[in-house]
Amino acid sequence: MKEKPLLVQSDRTILLDLHQEDSDKARSEIIPFTELIKSPEHMHTYQISALSIWNAVASGLTGEEMIERLKRWSRYELDERVTFFIRDISSRYGDIILEEGKDGELLLVCKKKKFFLQIEANKSLEKILVKRSEDTFALSREMRGNVKLMLIKMNLPVDDRVPLKKGEYVPFSLKPDFKVRKYQEDAVKSLLGNGESGTGFGVIVLPCGSGKTIVGLKAMEALKTRTLILAPNVSSVHQWISEIRDKSTYDGKIGEYSGEKKEIEPITVSTYQILTYRNDEGEFPHFSLLRDGNWGFVIYDEVHMLPAPVFRLTAELQSLYRLGLTATLVREDGKEDEVFSLVGPKRFDTPWSELEKNGFIAKAYCHEIRITLPEEMEILYATSSKKEKYRIAAENYKKIDVVRMLLERHNDEKGLIIGQYLDQLKEIQKAFGFPIITGSTKNSVRDELYSAFRSGKIRTLIVSKVANYAIDLPDASLLIQVSGTFGSRQEEAQRLGRILRPKDRDSHFYTIVTELSEEENYALNRQKFLSEQGYSYSLEKI
Repeated sequence: MKEKPLLVQSDRTILLDLHQEDSDKARSEIIPFTELIKSPEHMHTYQISALSIWNAVASGLTGEEMIERLKRWSRYELDERVTFFIRDISSRYGDIILEEGKDGELLLVCKKKKFFLQIEANKSLEKILVKRSEDTFALSREMRGNVKLMLIKMNLPVDDRVPLKKGEYVPFSLKPDFKVRKYQEDAVKSLLGNGESGTGFGVIVLPCGSGKTIVGLKAMEALKTRTLILAPNVSSVHQWISEIRDKSTYDGKIGEYSGEKKEIEPITVSTYQILTYRNDEGEFPHFSLLRDGNWGFVIYDEVHMLPAPVFRLTAELQSLYRLGLTATLVREDGKEDEVFSLVGPKRFDTPWSELEKNGFIAKAYCHEIRITLPEEMEILYATSSKKEKYRIAAENYKKIDVVRMLLERHNDEKGLIIGQYLDQLKEIQKAFGFPIITGSTKNSVRDELYSAFRSGKIRTLIVSKVANYAIDLPDASLLIQVSGTFGSRQEEAQRLGRILRPKDRDSHFYTIVTELSEEENYALNRQKFLSEQGYSYSLEKI
């Protein structure tokens, strides 16, 4: 007898039985309102949290629809504690509204008395909020972001309906013959709605290679205003500028604000790194770019990388249109709630498997290759600290032979060899002679090497973690990961994304791991996010 694949438990964890034939369908239905916690071979564990529910509600899913999906796939009857939690938490989104009063004053309105009393009793908010009635507080515009952030920490999400300001007009349009995919158009519509209050800010979640940049350009076309784009590094700055020139009719100046240039134009592209530069006095001299630019629209590319100091600044920018672009909402620092409050809730995402099925991203196969630790390193490993053990296992010199084997196995593919440790990458370069890109490589040299790779002059590149983000290498179909940043789920997703651009062949992602080591433990955590998207890792021992 066929059994349903979900086991929903009273603590709001969900076990997904991968051996049931409908497990993929069940997974796709619960992903929007759950978080993957564990992903071993037979049972995946998901968690329902307040934030996962609010992101789902913000993107159009109701609490009753969540409950109905769980009932449809649950093997046993749902515990009342689970359904109560979903109904209670989902209903809170919209119970506390931030709006503009008749005289322009900002008002925080509580639909439920219990929430009003909770806020009134909070000592930190006492100095910020002024009681206006039995359900309303007033606050200054400068504290708009801070109040939203403080309330989310109290499990009280704010439905911000204060109208956003229209920035200075900029005549930006995409070229008439450029085709935008339907899901990209849907993403922009979900962000902007009909222009009503409560829209115009939020996060779009799409896999690498699916055209997140196009979503940003389409939103720029809709808003036609002064735009600041913040990107992870200078290479991605140059890529944004190139895409704007290639796909739009905009013939005005585009500013680059980076370590190399300090240009401010109606459309300006900058890096998180320059914004967070701190001088000898401990000040952030480039914060003025955000504060004083008279922007109407800010795009946070790879928003999961938004540095902590920029959150302070983002709290001041609540009157602007805001778009976060990312392949994953996962932040290793746990600040997902700050992205939700300050940039905005998740407005749109789509399963990676759907885009793969429709040919919008490449079909990818994930492989984990496990190798043994050399006998002469066993004593050193056993007597080292946990952190040192990870590095010893990650830099296992046997990995070079595996790299050679994989290059021979895929000798007709264009590939990337990527790793965390520079000494390891230099040893690989010495063994094979491939060009290498690290953090110390000049931006001009990086751009030349990426260009040579795209054109086919170079077929294999060695890259450090600088290539994790926002690099467009459309023909890469092979990625060999020799080491990573401990258990970073977002890095695993970003690295797979390097080989997901649509092409006429399948892609292969190999990660080489020292078995029975700290590296193997971290590898299981790294793979969580991709497991959530339906990817499974074939295992090969050498």
